[in-house]
Amino acid sequence: MNFSLPTLLFVSLLYLTLLFALAHMTERGHIPRRWVRHPLVYVLSLGVYAGIWAVYGALGMAAESGFGFLAYYLGISGAFLLAPVLLNPIMRISRAYQLTSLADLFAFRYRSQWAGTLVTLCSGAAILSLLSMQIKAVSTSVSILSPGASQQLISVLFSLTVVLFAMLFGARRDQGSESHQGLVVAIAFDSLVKLVALLSLGGVILFTVFGGLGGLNDWLASQSNEVSALERSIDDGSWRALMLMSFAAALVLPHMYHITFSENPSPRALSRASWGLPLYLLLLGLPVPIILWGGIELAATTTPSFYVIGTAIALDSPALTLLMYIAGLSAASGLMIVSTLALAGMVLNHVVLPLRTPRDQGDIYRWLRWVKRLLIAIIILAALLFHEAVGKRLDLFILGALSLSGVLQLLPGALGVIYWPEGNRKGLIAGLLAGITVWVVTLVLPFSDTANLLDILDLPFSPDRSNWHIFTFASLTLNVFVFALMSALSKSNKDETSAAQACSLGALSRPQRRELVATSSEDFVRQLSAPLGFNVAQREVERAQVQLKLPAIEYRPYQLRRLRDQVEVNLSGLLGPAVARDMVKRNLGFKPMASGSTAQDIHYVERALGEYQSQLTGLAGELDNLRRHYRQTLQNLPIPACSLGDDGEILMWNHAMEQLTGIIADDVVGARLLALPEHWHLLLDDFVQGTEQHRYKHRLDLKGRPHWLNLHKSNLSGPDHSEDGSIILVEDQTETRLLEDELMHSERLASVGRLAAGVAHEIGNPVTGISSLAQNLKLETDDQTILATADQIQQQTRRISAILQSLMNFARTGNHAQANRYEPAVIQRCVDESINLLSLSDKGRGIVYRNDCPEDLVVLGDEQRLVQVFVNLLANARDASPEGGRVHVSGNREGYSAIIEIADEGSGIPADQLDHIFEPFYTTKGPNQGTGLGLSLVYSIVEEHYGNIQVDSPATPNTRGTCVRLKLPAYEPDAAIAGPNERS
Repeated sequence: MNFSLPTLLFVSLLYLTLLFALAHMTERGHIPRRWVRHPLVYVLSLGVYAGIWAVYGALGMAAESGFGFLAYYLGISGAFLLAPVLLNPIMRISRAYQLTSLADLFAFRYRSQWAGTLVTLCSGAAILSLLSMQIKAVSTSVSILSPGASQQLISVLFSLTVVLFAMLFGARRDQGSESHQGLVVAIAFDSLVKLVALLSLGGVILFTVFGGLGGLNDWLASQSNEVSALERSIDDGSWRALMLMSFAAALVLPHMYHITFSENPSPRALSRASWGLPLYLLLLGLPVPIILWGGIELAATTTPSFYVIGTAIALDSPALTLLMYIAGLSAASGLMIVSTLALAGMVLNHVVLPLRTPRDQGDIYRWLRWVKRLLIAIIILAALLFHEAVGKRLDLFILGALSLSGVLQLLPGALGVIYWPEGNRKGLIAGLLAGITVWVVTLVLPFSDTANLLDILDLPFSPDRSNWHIFTFASLTLNVFVFALMSALSKSNKDETSAAQACSLGALSRPQRRELVATSSEDFVRQLSAPLGFNVAQREVERAQVQLKLPAIEYRPYQLRRLRDQVEVNLSGLLGPAVARDMVKRNLGFKPMASGSTAQDIHYVERALGEYQSQLTGLAGELDNLRRHYRQTLQNLPIPACSLGDDGEILMWNHAMEQLTGIIADDVVGARLLALPEHWHLLLDDFVQGTEQHRYKHRLDLKGRPHWLNLHKSNLSGPDHSEDGSIILVEDQTETRLLEDELMHSERLASVGRLAAGVAHEIGNPVTGISSLAQNLKLETDDQTILATADQIQQQTRRISAILQSLMNFARTGNHAQANRYEPAVIQRCVDESINLLSLSDKGRGIVYRNDCPEDLVVLGDEQRLVQVFVNLLANARDASPEGGRVHVSGNREGYSAIIEIADEGSGIPADQLDHIFEPFYTTKGPNQGTGLGLSLVYSIVEEHYGNIQVDSPATPNTRGTCVRLKLPAYEPDAAIAGPNERS
């Protein structure tokens, strides 16, 4: 049974087009997301591991080594069964730091671009053999079905087709973007096709050729010699080497790392894959012996490796034959596409970008896509050249063994990432070079017929198909020995130690709390614009902000450190960890340290411990419980408290502090004091910088109302805690101060009241008598001189009575604020009422009053008492102003205060009298023009309202007149008080 080459090409293109259509529909969202992200799809996509081995290679090895072919499946099955301790840690690191390949992982862990580059070159050299294996399998299968076809032509056409579809599958999206779900679905479909095809062929052979299980048993009993290979005891080392290489493949094969970690949809999916993949591989292996026995029974004309096609031809079933051809094509194309994509990303990040970073590209994403496409073509072309030069002469098993033994050299470094923090880059590079050298000399060169140095050196052994495993173990042993020895003899630097802590199981890195040069997220964009361009820098910073749920403009030091780390992580997925780290280090650097060491980033430690909480057991769990207990104690203290680092960064802001300041902890923790509102910033900064440990009854106006605070400070450093910093307690003494003021005022009023009553009584009676005698005198005489004298006596007695009344009024002032509830008072209305009251007097009718206070200027107080203030101040301005003068009243809002200014055009107040004008009975007016108690009354009322008064004379330089400036607490709707002593 033969097929024409055009028919096979048409079938091949049709199948690959189906795969692309499936991937395209997935990317467009035409396939439900719950199907795409189902764990079963992920498990099937991992079947890419089997590649052409599942269809062709396993049969060839089964014919030669019996059940030893299962070693290829058992090794990786063991690795996935150990996923909780082997794969999960790698996945955690890869997801956290956007490490999309093993080269990224090595460059990150060992802090060496050379490590990443060496891993890339080693993987590339080994993968060429694996890709050649796929090309050979496809070209051979086509030549079997179409004997006249040129295998070289088929190899070229297949390679070009894979280049096209690899570009379409994986290089259409931004480097470092989310997983290629379309590719995963297509590869999962590939794996399903392989499984269905093999099970179908096995079922057909079992029931058609052997007549069922009973017939198969009878045939095996009669054909023992023909199937003796499957009964051999497995006593050589080749299957052990194959099992070890299969185990390592889960970590070190580029396409397996890509599918397992980079395309992983969730930790749950990997948990399902830990048993799902072994089950899938078991199903793949089940029909292998049956197909082998069927080929023997049917006398298939092909070699055992291609019995899947030979038995289908022998059964004279075109449909089954094409199905098996498609299965082989599916296996080969799927592995080549994923391997090439993964390797192209490694070469881009660890060979191309270190040599040429795209600094001047307008669209770096587009540039990266085209470079990756070019690398895909180069890799497949190199594999084609290797196949034509070497691969086509080797059988499938040797090609697979060469590839797997090459990537096996990466296993010690991969295990060292999670299990050996002491390993360093010097040991890794030395071990890799030693192992790769042995691999090339003892396996690659002899099997490729290039040069056999062992024969040249006339050594007693030479590598061949029977002893290749010895040289595989030798290269790995030397690799491990050199890695361990060099790591033990050399010292890791700080970067390596930090990376090792980040990668080790259960380890907690403790980064330093340092200040960045950039002070905001906008600075991040500006500084990254140099290497990335403005648009790319803005996009990457905004993406990191969205991932961390940060505001559009971030300025808090701790959040900026988090943002820097996230930007580096994202750039690591885009450009590779080494390039990303270097770029971030150069453009988003830290300020020089003021001292030899800096404090640990306590916020990072707290967050990390929170994430590890469920994993902490035993003593570690108890210590964490103790930590959380003490932290909760500080948070729930009824006294406002905060702690500061020596650099002014706010480390803790408890709940009571939130209530006192109205500032949420999440808004300021990790920020500096400068980020606080000005009044809090100035108070805390001055207290922290000062030498005093305690500050008592410090007045601070909050939302227009005075508060009195006691501040206490203590250093954080001690014998068991070397880090500097301060903890500050803030006691709110406002209520106590208001009660004290009320009590003192009541006592003062009682004293003054008693004094005033006594004075009024003792002076009032004689004055009344004098006034009566003067009135009688006026009735008893007509002498004008005497009458004038009597009038003067009565006038002076009335003045004495007025003074006594003023004294009584002064004694009663000052407690009205406590006796009455403060309410919003509109300043404009108070001033208007005062002007109206003054206009009723005959004095100063030529004076012009101008009220420019805004309507929305409102204070919290007693409106009648404030009218009394403005009447006194306006009366003084009127008395000091010349005829036709102007008195101007203006007001404005400054923060939580209302500022009212009363300016006149009078003669002003001499400078030597300004300090005395608020003293009782002191006046600058002429005789019989004032009692000297008006401004004392004003001062008392303003003080009751927790304001202050200031007098400037002259009002402005080079002018005349006086300006009285009142500062009163402005009314805040949410600060209205319900009682005389309640705080806002």
